[in-house]
Amino acid sequence: MPQAASRLSVSPDSVWYTRCPAPTPLSIAAQLGWVEQTFARHGIAVASIRDSRDPVVRQSHFDHHLDWSFRQGGNIPPTWARAGGARTRLVGLTRTDEFQAVIALPGAGIVAGHDLKGRRLGLPRRPGDRIDFQRATALKGIVSALEISEISVDDVELVDIEAATSALSTQAEAGPFALSRRLPYGEEIKALHRGSIDAFFVKGAEGVTVANLIGAQIVAETGFHPDARIRINNGTPRPLTVDATFATERPDLVADLIAAVQRVDEWAQANPADAVRFIAAEIGVSEAAVRAANGVEVHRHLSLTLDPVEIDAIAHFRDFLLQWGFITESFNVNDWVDPRPLALAHLRQPL
Repeated sequence: MPQAASRLSVSPDSVWYTRCPAPTPLSIAAQLGWVEQTFARHGIAVASIRDSRDPVVRQSHFDHHLDWSFRQGGNIPPTWARAGGARTRLVGLTRTDEFQAVIALPGAGIVAGHDLKGRRLGLPRRPGDRIDFQRATALKGIVSALEISEISVDDVELVDIEAATSALSTQAEAGPFALSRRLPYGEEIKALHRGSIDAFFVKGAEGVTVANLIGAQIVAETGFHPDARIRINNGTPRPLTVDATFATERPDLVADLIAAVQRVDEWAQANPADAVRFIAAEIGVSEAAVRAANGVEVHRHLSLTLDPVEIDAIAHFRDFLLQWGFITESFNVNDWVDPRPLALAHLRQPL
C-alpha cells in the first residue's frame, strides 16, 4: 500500500486516489478501468482512499495529506487543505455546471429572490467535521442567490441547522435500510416543515431529487449563471489535484493520469447515454435527475482544462471562504496551479 513518509521512492508500488460522488471525468475513467490500466503499465497498483478501513487514510479525502495521491471532486476541501499548508498541485479543472437553488415550500409566499427579504434561511452546521464544506456550500449558494436578487445577507436571518457529521465511513451497515449513500438535506426538510426556517439551499442531482420530492418552489437559481463568480461553488468547477511529491518526482505519471482522464471527454460524447448512466451510478440518483441537474448535454462537459476564468473564480471563492472563516490563511491560486502535466498530457498519443 502507499505510504505517507516524507521521502518516498520515485517508483512507488502503489498510489492513492479519491473522488467525490459527482459528475467528474476521473469518476468515469475509474469506472471504465482506465485509471488502474494506466498505472498497471508501470507496475503500480491503485488504492482507493474512500474504501480504506483506516480512518486516517480516509481523512486524506479532505486534507490530501497522503503522498502519491490524487483527487477530483468538490473544490472546498482542496482549497481548505492548500490554505492549511497541504503541499498539493492543481493540475486540471472540470466545469460541469449543475442545478443550484434556494427553495421554499409552495404557498409560503416566497416565489422570487426578492421575497427572501426578512425570511429565515436554513444553514447546515456540522461541528464534527474538520472542514464543514456543506455549510460553506450552502452559504455560498445563499449569498449568490441574494446577490442576484439585490438583497444583502443582512436582510435575511441565517438559522443554524445541526446535522450529523459527513465523515466518510467504510461501508453502510447491513440492514433493510442500508445504502452506501443517502440523500442530503434531511434536517433542512424537517426544519422547513416544522416552520423554523422559510427556505434553504440545494444543489446537484440530489438537490433536484429533493426539490421534486417535496414539491418545492424554486426561488432563485444560480447554477447556470453566466458570471463564474456567481455560479462557483463546491461543485463548480471540480479540481484535479495531486500531492507535491507526485508532481515533482514523477510528472510523467501525472501526465499519464491526466491523459487517461482526458480520454473520457471524447468517450462521453460518443456514448452519451452510458456517460449519464455512469454519473447516476456514482451519485446514487436516477439518470433523469442527472439530466435535470446538469443539462441534457452533460456528456459534453467532462473535459480537463485550466481555464483562466475558472481559476479566477476559484480565487474569488478562496476569498469568500476566508471572509466567512472557513479558512484562516490565504494563498496564491496561480502558484497552486501546475500547468505542466496537462501540457505534457496533450502530447501523449491516444491509447
